[in-house]
Amino acid sequence: MEKEQILKDLEDLNIGKILIDEPMKNHTTFEVGGPADIFIEPKDEEALIKLMAYLRKKSIDHFILGQGSNLLVTDKGIRGVVIKIHGCLTDLYLEDERTIYSGAGITVPRLAKFAQDNTLTGLEKISGIPGDVGGGVFMNAGAYGSEFKDVVKEVKVLTTENKVELIKNEDMEFSYRQSLVKKKGYIVLGASFSLGKGIQEEIDAMVSDYTARRRNKQPLEWPSAGSTFKRPEGYYAGALIEEAGLKGLVHRGAMVSDKHSGFVINHDHATYQDIIELIKLIQLEVYNKSGVKLEREVKIVGEK
Repeated sequence: MEKEQILKDLEDLNIGKILIDEPMKNHTTFEVGGPADIFIEPKDEEALIKLMAYLRKKSIDHFILGQGSNLLVTDKGIRGVVIKIHGCLTDLYLEDERTIYSGAGITVPRLAKFAQDNTLTGLEKISGIPGDVGGGVFMNAGAYGSEFKDVVKEVKVLTTENKVELIKNEDMEFSYRQSLVKKKGYIVLGASFSLGKGIQEEIDAMVSDYTARRRNKQPLEWPSAGSTFKRPEGYYAGALIEEAGLKGLVHRGAMVSDKHSGFVINHDHATYQDIIELIKLIQLEVYNKSGVKLEREVKIVGEK
C-alpha cells in the first residue's frame, strides 16, 4: 500500500499527531536511530484502538513504542508505522485504598511517586526504572530483586484480534523479562497494581535509598538503554564484563560505562553500528574469558 494513501486514510481517522520520516533518535533513551516512515502519537485509547483496527485490516507493518528505554533502533530506521504510547494512555487513579490503576503511557517513576504520595508500599525498588508502565508489564521489568509480577494485579490489553481484555496476574505467565503479552504480541493499555499500606517515613526513606543507589552506581548522565544484557544465571553481567578487562572500553561513539560495566552508553554521537559492534565484542570477550554467553536485554528494532 502506498505511503500517500496510508497518510490520507490516517488523517481521515483523526487519531492524533502524525509525523513523516521522524528520527527515532529523538524518541529513544539511547538517542540513536534513523527515521520512522510514519510516526503517530494517538490522542487517547479510543484513537489507538481505531488505529490498530485500520493497520491490522490493511496488514501494515507497525511497532509500538513506549518511552524508548530498552531499544536500539538501526541507523536505517523503521519501515511502516511507529505508534508512541508515551503521553497517551495516562489515566492514574486509586481503584481502592490499596490498588492503583495506571495507563500504559505513565512512567514508572510517576506511578511510584503516586503510590508514595498515597502511602502505598511495594513499588520502591522499581521506582527508578526508566520506562513506561506498558513496557514494564510487557517485559516484566525489575530492579533490586523486585519485578512487575510482584505487584501487578490485572492487565488491560488489546489483543491481536483488536479486542480489549483483562488478564489476571496468575494468567500473565510472568517470568524473567517475559510475559504472556510479550509472547502473544498484545498491546498493554494499562494495569492495576495491588500494594500494601505503609508508613510514610519508611516509604520515603526506601525511595530515597534506591534513588541514591541508582545515581551512584549507574551512568544516568549518559544516553543508554539501561542494562545492556540479561543477568546470566549465577553471575552478574557487569562483573563478567569488568573481569574481561572491558570496563571503560571505547569503540568509536560507543563505550562500556566506567561507572557500571553492565551499561553500554552513547559516549560521543554513537550510531547503531558503533553500539552493536561493541555489544558483540563484549559477548565474544566475556565468552572467551569465562565461558558465559551474555544475552542482550536491549531489543533491536528497524531495517538492517
